[in-house]
Amino acid sequence: MSMEHSPFIPKGSASFALPKVPGPRSFDFVLLPKLTMLALSAAIEPLRVANQISQQELYRWYTMTRDGAPIRCSNNLSLVPDGPLAVPPKGTRVFICAGTEPAETMDTHLVRWCARQAAHGVPVGAICTGAFTLAKAGLLTGRQFTLHWENQPAFMEWFPDLVPSPNLYEVDGDLMTAAGGSASTDLMLSVIEDDFGSEFALVVSDMCLHGRSHSDHAPQKTSRSAVMGSRNRHLIAAMRLMQENLEDPLTVCDLADQVGISKRQLERSFTKHTGLSPRRYYTDLRLARAYALLGETDLPIAEIAAATGFGGSSAFARAFRGKFETAPGTFRKRW
Repeated sequence: MSMEHSPFIPKGSASFALPKVPGPRSFDFVLLPKLTMLALSAAIEPLRVANQISQQELYRWYTMTRDGAPIRCSNNLSLVPDGPLAVPPKGTRVFICAGTEPAETMDTHLVRWCARQAAHGVPVGAICTGAFTLAKAGLLTGRQFTLHWENQPAFMEWFPDLVPSPNLYEVDGDLMTAAGGSASTDLMLSVIEDDFGSEFALVVSDMCLHGRSHSDHAPQKTSRSAVMGSRNRHLIAAMRLMQENLEDPLTVCDLADQVGISKRQLERSFTKHTGLSPRRYYTDLRLARAYALLGETDLPIAEIAAATGFGGSSAFARAFRGKFETAPGTFRKRW
C-alpha cells in the first residue's frame, strides 16, 4: 500500500517537515470491558496527528480484545477491535486499556498473555486501570507506575506490596503507564518528543489543543492550593498530612503542631478556605476512601472501617450514613 493511501495518514492543512523515516512504530491497544474511551482516544490521537502533520507513517496502531469481539466502554458505547489477541510483531509496544471496575474485568487469560509477552521482550504498559492486569501478571514489582487516582485505594488493597505514584504518567525503562484521561496524551507526547524532538512534539500538542505537562512527575490532581485559590502553606501541609494518615488519623492538635501553627489558626484557615472544620474535612477524606473501597473491593466492612480510621463498624456506619444517606452494606448491594 502506498503511503498516499495509508489509512494511518489523514489529510490536513498543518504541516511539519521531517526527514524520511525508515518505517513506522507500532502500538497494540488491548481493550478490556468498561475501558474509558477518553483515555484510549487520548493515546491514539497524538499518533494520528503526528502522521498527519508530517504526512508520513510515523506510527501505526491496532486494537485487540481477547476474542476479537466488540467491547463496551464505560460510557456504554461499543468499540469494534481490529482483531483478537495475537503475538505482537517485533518492535510493537503493547498497552492494556481498562477503566471502571478494574478488579472485576481482569481476565486470567490476558494476565497470562501479558506475562508471556513480557518474558519474550515485548514492552507491555497500561493506560488508566490497566495496571491491575500488569500487577496480576507480576510486571510491576520494583517498578515506577501509576493508574487513575480514583482506583488507587482499591489497587493498594488488592496489591499491598505495590505503591502507585500520584503522577500523570510514568516511564520506567520499557514500562510505560498513564493514569488515564488526557494523561494518555502527555505520555504519547513524551514518546513523540523522544522520537522526533521537542519542536515537533509541541506542534502535535498544539494540534491536539492540549496544555502539556512536560513532566511525568506532574500530579494527577490539581494542587489543593490552586483549587481553593489559597497559597497557605500550613493549610496545604495539613491536608497532605491528612491524606497520608487516613488509617491512623491525627488529632487536630497534632496536625497543628506538625505544620507549625496553633490549633486555632489551623481551624480558622480551614473554615476560611474550605468552609469546613479540620475535623470535618478529615472525616470526609476518610469517607471518600471508604466509598472507593466499598465499591471496588470485597473487603469486609469491618476491615474498611479499620483501614479508614473509624475503629469499629458501628462508628463507621454512622459516619457513612450521615455523609451518603445510606448504610455501607446497602450501598455495596446497590453497587
